[in-house]
Amino acid sequence: MDKTFQRSALLVTFFFFFPLSISVPFIHLHGINDQCSSAAARSFTQLLRNLSSSPGYCLEIGNGEHDSMYMPLMQQASIACEKVKQMKELSQGYNIVAQSQGNMVARGLIEFCDNAPPVFNYVSLGGPHAGISIIPPCPVGASYPLCQLRETEVYTDYAQDHIAPCGYIKLATKISEYMENCKFLPKLNNERPNERNSTYKERFTSLHNLVLVMFEGDTIVVPKETCLFGFYPDGATAPLLPPQQTKLYTEDWIGLKTLDDAGKVKFVGVPGDHLEMAHDDVVKYVVPYLQNQLAFSS
Repeated sequence: MDKTFQRSALLVTFFFFFPLSISVPFIHLHGINDQCSSAAARSFTQLLRNLSSSPGYCLEIGNGEHDSMYMPLMQQASIACEKVKQMKELSQGYNIVAQSQGNMVARGLIEFCDNAPPVFNYVSLGGPHAGISIIPPCPVGASYPLCQLRETEVYTDYAQDHIAPCGYIKLATKISEYMENCKFLPKLNNERPNERNSTYKERFTSLHNLVLVMFEGDTIVVPKETCLFGFYPDGATAPLLPPQQTKLYTEDWIGLKTLDDAGKVKFVGVPGDHLEMAHDDVVKYVVPYLQNQLAFSS
């Protein structure tokens, strides 16, 4: 064989099989009463881009601030699902960083979104994963419907369809109403014994890493341990159970125990009130999970 041809063949082979890697992109999902165009959301997304050197996008649901409060969470998750599937940048997989209520949308993406690109790493900041036991406090003088809501109204069709947080309020004195009429969290957490969906569990356990961050001084999300999947026993307000003692964990309804047994869950507590995260803590607990790579053969 001609030596020139042999050298050319080797070069071609080397060229086509030389491994390449690119940074995995991430999406940022903001919390309630916020929008991607706000200074805080833009600043946080940009900070994560700068620190991780990975491409990142704030994913908006509807018109942002208004819809974050009034659009039911199933609809928010459905919109996010369609947006993610339309973004070519995410087609090979992506990571998620979500704040507060944005974690309900994030988990809806992971568990409910059919034919979607995979989520590799998911970082949850102050997410009400096991529910909240009180109606969230409102700023002084606020006139949002949530601020006038009474406990007797939380599980009505109107509240469930028009006030987003009602989808994850879990009142100890109304557990039967919660299980029957709450339209989002019981499904998300596979709580209803006769409706447990193995697909939600399979998708959740496909995560490479799950980082759950609780703010030690949180006065908004009650109990704060819900950010780690901790909560009270059904029908009680005490004792507060750590995540590993809840039925969701021990019976592995969504695969949290499976992920934890595999060493893929990080339970983190940081100082500060709700979403008040120090720069050093962002660097330590968020950025490393945005620096994974996708490998290709050229």
